Amino acid sequence: MVVVTEVIVVGGGVAGLTTAVTLAERGLRVRVWSRDPAGATTSAVAGALWWPYRIEPAERVGGWSLETLEVYEGLADAPRETGVRRVPGLHGGERFAALGPWAAELEGAVETAEGLRVTLPLLDMPVHLAWLERRLLAAGGAVERRAVTGFGEVAARGRAVVNCTGLGARELVPDPGVRPVRGQLVVVENPGIEEWFTRADPASAATTYFFPQPGRLVLGGTAEADDPRTEADPVTAREIVARCARVRPEIAGARVLGHRVGLRPVREAGVRIEAETLPGGGLLVHNYGHGGAGVTVAWGCARAAAALVDRGPG
Repeated sequence: MVVVTEVIVVGGGVAGLTTAVTLAERGLRVRVWSRDPAGATTSAVAGALWWPYRIEPAERVGGWSLETLEVYEGLADAPRETGVRRVPGLHGGERFAALGPWAAELEGAVETAEGLRVTLPLLDMPVHLAWLERRLLAAGGAVERRAVTGFGEVAARGRAVVNCTGLGARELVPDPGVRPVRGQLVVVENPGIEEWFTRADPASAATTYFFPQPGRLVLGGTAEADDPRTEADPVTAREIVARCARVRPEIAGARVLGHRVGLRPVREAGVRIEAETLPGGGLLVHNYGHGGAGVTVAWGCARAAAALVDRGPG
């Protein structure tokens, strides 16, 4: 059996960086190849509340999510450094009976007439992504700006390749089951809101949520399947503010600071964590298709992918 000592991770979002950190801290030589800086990835746009949302397969998501939750609980001890904070809030209309077995592991979660009240990790993604890069560098890894057109070219430079390209996997693998689900957010001045709130509308692509982040309040959102637009729609923005203001009226008068749009990489068959042997004997490990919950499963999926790298080709 060939022992893998060098790995190239393609993709510099939360999945790629977390996987790279996991591998580097196991003693492997790791380089991240990413077309865009971390702050320009879909991960940087995420509202980033820990919660298994729009992600399959259900039988594996719970375990990955709880592994990740345990890591974030530790990182929340240093929120300014890691970008991870424990924040209380309400999942409007949510019930334990509608959730998977993983929900029984949520400490302090209480079902009320309004929904499920619980304290969860909330991540400031620009801060968290920068922290992941620093942790990778400290472990001896590196981040390089490179556009990849095929995994064969990467395999020629590294014995193992990990595919964390998100939506890019649709063309690179290619995997036509990967589809964009558009999410639009509005960022406003925080009028004094300290708790997060979410409520999903199963009958439409609209959701209502607000997340208090340092220096701002993030309002959402949408889940528009097969919509590749990356520019903000002003009508949608006004609708988002109006929905959030029906929950907290003070939001209506909050000054708008900006707009964000991200394309969630949803995969019809769910998250793909799988290994294959490339022509020439190189190892390709896939870790993509996280939908709207890449932050929620990041560490669990990274460890699963790393285990396949450890196993090696063949």
